Amino acid sequence: MATGKINVSVENIFPLIKKFLYSDHEIFLRELISNGTDATLKLKHLAAIGEAKVEYGHPIIEVKVDKENKKIHITDQGIGMTEEEVKKYINDIAFSGAEEFLNKYEDGAKDSGIIGHFGLGFYSAFMVAEKVEILTKSYKEDSEAVHWSCDGSPNFTLKKGKKKNRGTEIILHIAEDSTEFLEDNRITTLLRKYNKFMPIPIKFGMKTETLPKPEDAKKEDKAPTKEVDNIINNPNPAWTKQPADLEDTDYKEFYRELYPMQFEDPLFHIHLNVDYPFNLTGILYFPKLTNDLNIQKDKIQLYQNQVFVTDNVEGIVPEFLTMLRGVIDSPDIPLNVSRSYLQADGAVKKIASYITRKVADKLNSLVKDNREDYEKKWNDIKIVIEYGMLSEDKFFEKSDKFALYPTVDGKYFTFDELKEKIKSNQTDKDEKLVILYASDKEAQHSYIEAAKAKGYEVLLLDSPIIGHLIQKLEGSKEKISFARVDADPIDILIKKEDTAISKLSEEEKDRLKANLEEAIENKSYTVQLEAMDSDASPFIITEPEFMRRMKEMQRTGGGGIMGMGSMPEMYNLVVNTNHELVGEILNTKTAKKRERLINQSVDLARLSKGLLKGKELTNFIKRSYEMVK
Repeated sequence: MATGKINVSVENIFPLIKKFLYSDHEIFLRELISNGTDATLKLKHLAAIGEAKVEYGHPIIEVKVDKENKKIHITDQGIGMTEEEVKKYINDIAFSGAEEFLNKYEDGAKDSGIIGHFGLGFYSAFMVAEKVEILTKSYKEDSEAVHWSCDGSPNFTLKKGKKKNRGTEIILHIAEDSTEFLEDNRITTLLRKYNKFMPIPIKFGMKTETLPKPEDAKKEDKAPTKEVDNIINNPNPAWTKQPADLEDTDYKEFYRELYPMQFEDPLFHIHLNVDYPFNLTGILYFPKLTNDLNIQKDKIQLYQNQVFVTDNVEGIVPEFLTMLRGVIDSPDIPLNVSRSYLQADGAVKKIASYITRKVADKLNSLVKDNREDYEKKWNDIKIVIEYGMLSEDKFFEKSDKFALYPTVDGKYFTFDELKEKIKSNQTDKDEKLVILYASDKEAQHSYIEAAKAKGYEVLLLDSPIIGHLIQKLEGSKEKISFARVDADPIDILIKKEDTAISKLSEEEKDRLKANLEEAIENKSYTVQLEAMDSDASPFIITEPEFMRRMKEMQRTGGGGIMGMGSMPEMYNLVVNTNHELVGEILNTKTAKKRERLINQSVDLARLSKGLLKGKELTNFIKRSYEMVK
């Protein structure tokens, strides 16, 4: 038997591992099973190239909990270790066996899914164990079993072991402060969280399986059962397969495997599969989404060679796509030693760019292949696409092909289609294309109808970030502007002539404005006299486009003037000087009757705008009844 000290640079390496290197103690199981997976995959590769003269068979990794003796056993049937290898890989911390193996077998082994990189995974065991034993036997001929043990200090013992079969068994003697890990439910939860899709079957106990009834069985007879290995993982998840080998039902079943509590099917999926200039596979799903920007993110799971790493994929997946769901698996994503946090570098940026491009390509193909179905799904996915157009320039550049602009009548246009449809009718006197939109069909109904009476198309743009997106579209497209239908009377929104002729003289206009400002009870409206068609509404309440848009952008973050979000609402009272009612008001001799007409007309405009409430609404109703007596 040999004894000695583990070759580390500081005496207190174990407290450091426990406190700092691995902040989340539960990942010890992930790391140890990952090591067992590495050992098994190494054997598979060596057997395939003829270097290991053994039968690979159907190896598994087994986890056992011995609650009575406060022990956890993790056993693999992999490559095993000789005494020299134990000294090298276990006693010399941070010397990575997996890294050396990859270097030695560089040509073929990189596709074998070997996980180890830092050589510290094994020592995560000391986060939960007061003592750790290794029983191991190498696959090499005539090799002897080895028994290594350590009590959490730099001192270890190494002696001949009694293990008969190749592979490695790790025995954890669980510390008093970690006895939670002796509960079967706790281990099951960890295995399903971290190891659900690892490439080697993982056994944890037994389960009862119901068998088919014999043909001659009676109806009342119970179906026979048998005890079988409880394999907790799926070693061949959908993302590891080729898209050509999968049907739509396979993708949906995998979605339910990922999210068992999600009862709605995803709208569509995107299968990622690239091996140059980096290796990445995965499946992203578009779920049904709402306009809520605070929707729960962290639904995309990051794996490294089928080992769960994190569901915080910020930096790898562009932010606008974090509202999606699914899996990304890449051995080329750099992690720190505990695999828990990503290190931003060039590879990560390339991966993010690739994912953005793949999503854009998928959306483009959906529009081409099944436009009708895509239009039906638009409201469920638009918040992701609009957010992407705002936040990712390359995505924005491609968006003309797949971003849709719905109208209040339920028609859908791409931007180029929209331009072609409205250019002859909605181009103003300055040769600028004016795109009209509404944010609420019901609240802005009268304004929409006024625009439609002119033959104009009105879009329905109601997402919370539409103000920001409009700003970007106006800045990137030549000679276009967006205007909400209630921003001004329709003749002013799309001005066809420089000046319209008013029926009123300048003196009459001054007198009318004075009468209006004197009579109006609510002093927060700016009176604006305009010469419009005589059949246009006499009084219209509008919100200045610029001020309203800046306030909306301020509320949704950025893009506004400091303090704009807390300013009171600002409205214009636009008076059509060519309307018969306005002439009647001007010519009314009795001041009381004139004031009554003005207030009634203004309140009708406010009612149309949804601004008449409370006491003012009560007064309006009372006044209306009096006027119809």
